[in-house]
Amino acid sequence: MTVSTNRKDSAAAFEPIVGAHLEHATEPQSSRWLFAPFDAAVAVTTGWMDYAVRAGQRGATPLDVAEDMAEWFRVASSRPSPTWATRHKVIREWPIARLLDFSTGQTALPTLVLPPQAGHASTIVDHTPSQSQLRTALDQGLDSLYVLDWTGATEETKHTTIEDYVAILDETVERLGGRVNVVGDCQGGWLGAIYAALRPDKVNTLAVGAAPIDFHAGRSAIHDWTKRMAVVDEMAAYRAMVGLNGGVHRGGNQVLGFKMMEPAGELQRLMDLWANIDDSDYVQRYIDFVTWFESEQDLAGDFYLWVVQHLFVNNELVQGTLTVGGQVADLAKITAPLYLLAGTEDHITPPDQVWALASHASTPKKDVHSRFLQAGHLGLFMGRAALREHWTPIFESIRDQSDRPQPVAKTTPVAKAKPAVKAKPVAKAKPAAKAKPATTVAAPVAKKAPVAKKAPVTKAAPAKPVSTSAAEPVTKANAPVSKPATAPAKATTVAKAKPATTVAKAKPATTGAKAKPATTAPADVAKAPVTKAAAKPISTSAAKSVSTPAAKPVAKAPVTKAVPAKPEPTAKSVTKANTPVAEPATAPAEATPAAAKPATAPAQAPTPAPAPTTVQPAATTAVADATPAATPPATSTADKGAADKSATGKP
Repeated sequence: MTVSTNRKDSAAAFEPIVGAHLEHATEPQSSRWLFAPFDAAVAVTTGWMDYAVRAGQRGATPLDVAEDMAEWFRVASSRPSPTWATRHKVIREWPIARLLDFSTGQTALPTLVLPPQAGHASTIVDHTPSQSQLRTALDQGLDSLYVLDWTGATEETKHTTIEDYVAILDETVERLGGRVNVVGDCQGGWLGAIYAALRPDKVNTLAVGAAPIDFHAGRSAIHDWTKRMAVVDEMAAYRAMVGLNGGVHRGGNQVLGFKMMEPAGELQRLMDLWANIDDSDYVQRYIDFVTWFESEQDLAGDFYLWVVQHLFVNNELVQGTLTVGGQVADLAKITAPLYLLAGTEDHITPPDQVWALASHASTPKKDVHSRFLQAGHLGLFMGRAALREHWTPIFESIRDQSDRPQPVAKTTPVAKAKPAVKAKPVAKAKPAAKAKPATTVAAPVAKKAPVAKKAPVTKAAPAKPVSTSAAEPVTKANAPVSKPATAPAKATTVAKAKPATTVAKAKPATTGAKAKPATTAPADVAKAPVTKAAAKPISTSAAKSVSTPAAKPVAKAPVTKAVPAKPEPTAKSVTKANTPVAEPATAPAEATPAAAKPATAPAQAPTPAPAPTTVQPAATTAVADATPAATPPATSTADKGAADKSATGKP
């Protein structure tokens, strides 16, 4: 998506960005030097005229003019050290860089900003509170924000190489989680592109502002210089300059090179300051810029010479021959979404050098976002218009693609239920406020229990209320059988009532006989009140009598007396069809109190109940459309006095 802007930034009357305000900013170096005297004369004339008009409007006296001259001299010669405008903390240091943390949260994927490194401090990305690329990113939700702050070269670090920078990037990315958004300005942009080509799986999105990718495309002041310096030997002059400074490329030489690219630029800025010396806001903006621009930072000689030879002279990045640590930096391996920003008046990095990244990367066209605005070099990543109208939507789009992957919640595996082999003691029942009468519920059985054959019964004795004392053992002859439980859930265990009848000597059940399964029939005994107790399923052997262990005493609780059942006038023989069987509990919930019913004639036995099925518990399983722009033309031109002014590196 190619965007151009013609909006005049009235809030920024002066942004002293190198190359953003000169008549011949986009022309070859020969033309700039040819017209330098004319540009200087125009700057002096307009500066004094503008000052005279403003002084007359405020009724300035000769004493006021003298005070203005003193203030102008003080401001023009002040050189405070650059500082960061936003709070941060240092979380890692290397000999050539520091990792700064500007994060305000951790909701977004980490974003790593790579500032320019061309003889100046890295603070340009956080220039002032109102001109901060970092604050713009934080305001758009990129709350996990980090910056690599490049430090000046020393005697110990003068042999730093490109491999050292890549190693720092590797360590930083791993520390931040293994995948980041990369934002690079100028030199930081081509360094980010190289890293994305070497580690495409580590880069989520790549945004570059004023970053040269094809170093020979377009009309660049730096390319003009390198061609003129290569008349005899392409690298001879650069090696001599580094050698004369003990293996270090002096930041002062870099700043001087920027000024030579626009001969009248320095005088133009000073005269603009004189014309606006009574405007405190303007003066402060000038101080902020000069504080950064005039502060010098040395570069490691080996790294500087590598950049000049392999990038500016040989242009190996777009040719596919650039090798770092034995690995080719292939731009075609980049598939991440791209955000490209270029300026109409950028004499250091022409737009064609920026658009080249879209041509050589493999990013789909719909994921390439190109923006073109009226600005100079530095104005592309610290100008007010660029931050408000271009970086804001860029960071919004990056945030939409930067949600952190949510960790999948691990489920706790449920242990498989093991069938009980032996009867286990019934768990102690919890004290109940009031014991409610319930029907007699038999313990679940694993197999069909055989029923004893005919047993003569004597006179039936009236049933007595059941107490909470220990239950009598259950035999095959009198074991009440309930319907099998469908799952090994907790069952309601109740104390069993004493047999309501006096059994005479019953004939022992034939051990080998296959007894028919007992079925549910109406109970011949009174339903007794009991209390609940949790119990585990008990399996019953088909051949041997299984006795149920006595239930542990229940805490004292009032027991509702059951109405005694009326005795039968005559005893009846007990058969398989009329063997008293306790009604099964339909649910482990509390039973409803009921009075005992008189015994009735045995009913016809229904179809035998199926054998219980063991349920195996299962473990829970957790569970900016854009078209790549070739060289988008500027659709309109803003007031030159309002355009951003900028500068970065000459080798």
